[in-house]
Amino acid sequence: MNREGRRLLFPLAGAVALVFLIACGNAAGLLLARGLQRQHEYAVRAALGARALQLCRHVIMESLLVALLASAIGAALAVWCVDVLKLIAGQGIPRLDAVRLGWPLLAFCLGAAIVAGLFAGLLPAWRALGRDPANELKAGSRTASVGRAERRLLGSVASVQIALTLALLVGAGLLIQTVRSLGKVRPGFDTQNILTMSVTAVGTNWLDFHTRAIERVATLPGVKAVAFGWGVPLTGNKWFNTFEIDGQTTGSPDDRLRLPTRSVTPDYFSALGLRVIEGRAFRSSDNDNAPRVVLINQAAANRYFPGKSAVGRNLRFAGNRTNLLEVVGVLADARTDALTEAAEPEVYFSFWQSGAFSKHLIVRTHGDPHSLAFAVEKQLRAIDPTVSVENIKTLEEIRADSVAARTFAMNVLVGFAVVACLLATVGIYGVLSLAAGSRRTEIAIRMAVGAQRGDVLRLILRDGIRLAAIGVGVGIVVAFAPAAGLKTYLFGIGAADPLTLAAMVVLVMAITLMTCWIPARRAARVDPLMALRNE
Repeated sequence: MNREGRRLLFPLAGAVALVFLIACGNAAGLLLARGLQRQHEYAVRAALGARALQLCRHVIMESLLVALLASAIGAALAVWCVDVLKLIAGQGIPRLDAVRLGWPLLAFCLGAAIVAGLFAGLLPAWRALGRDPANELKAGSRTASVGRAERRLLGSVASVQIALTLALLVGAGLLIQTVRSLGKVRPGFDTQNILTMSVTAVGTNWLDFHTRAIERVATLPGVKAVAFGWGVPLTGNKWFNTFEIDGQTTGSPDDRLRLPTRSVTPDYFSALGLRVIEGRAFRSSDNDNAPRVVLINQAAANRYFPGKSAVGRNLRFAGNRTNLLEVVGVLADARTDALTEAAEPEVYFSFWQSGAFSKHLIVRTHGDPHSLAFAVEKQLRAIDPTVSVENIKTLEEIRADSVAARTFAMNVLVGFAVVACLLATVGIYGVLSLAAGSRRTEIAIRMAVGAQRGDVLRLILRDGIRLAAIGVGVGIVVAFAPAAGLKTYLFGIGAADPLTLAAMVVLVMAITLMTCWIPARRAARVDPLMALRNE
């Protein structure tokens, strides 16, 4: 639960809570529907002496039994789900590989199941308590229509499900748009056919090892360019130095420039496709025996040398007025820190003048970079058998890791939204099926006095559309909560994006219409003679 993990896990925990509420509403609606179908049975039980508490206990125990059986199945599924989450999370959540399913978590799931059972059972139990046995026995027929109040109650449950489902769909839609936008970002450097690995050499001649490593790896078939660098894009590797611009008066420490710095060999820029737009790149002669030189990016040039050429200007470390750093070139801006952030000022040192103990070896290849990983490592160990080679990845994989949190959140929310849609579909179908079945006599009378099948079809569909409209209206308001929680993960899209909201509203309405069609057709096929003969 570090800062990054908390920023991701809390919104996802909120999404879990929404799915939990949808499932509880679904179970409550189905149990309530079943209870309404058993009104006559409850009336008979009450007439024979059953107390209200006994009726209430019967309904609650039934719902708890269902919840406990489901929790046992859910606990078994959780073992598989944890493995799936690890697989799709990648680098999205720190230390996810250490997550295990233990007894505390299973106890929590059991407690959640009991809460769900009580939540789902209280509504039907309350309805069972509120019935008047005399009135139910007078009605007498098991086919009597469910009253308007009962249909309104069931409809409210379904509308809540629709509202929560819309909120999840909006969150998933925003993250899908974010991942698509990130896929279109041009970072300013190449990512294809580039192999990287962390290399640390100990107990050997530093200059000799790195010089020979570049020479030997460059001779491998399929290698296009080789370079060492501390600060490969999107890895987070960089260090900060405080500079002053030579010739400018520094009035206070606030006037000093605290800039991220990187150290690279001359072929680093060509290997990554970084463009030098002014001046020159580093040369092999930029070593300890030569004057110290640096390159800056366009963002630094625009901020600290506006309207002037930065090439030829000198920087110096804060408080050091003797060792000057000449700016010999300006690089085109690149999103080296994160794909979601515009380029900020940065400084590049020559690797031969400011080396790094641990650094990356960058190998640009003509084909699949993975195929050369073993050969490159073999060449490094031929120079120094004790060299440490770790984190062998392509730059494409590094790019994917840099947006892993957003991708993981998108995958999980899409999964939650699909589950929510299925639950809402079951809930709407159950409500409309019960409504159509309980209004069988009413529909038969309507058809007997002249109503056509199309009229009955529209009657049931109108009920479904009304449920969806109420749910969508509430859902539009509710949807802003998860969208606001995901705000820090959005890119290229706002939390209140109208197109995403409109698309999800259309999707919810389409799902509702398809769900309504089956019970509506079944109601339209009622034979009025058969329905009235049972009365």
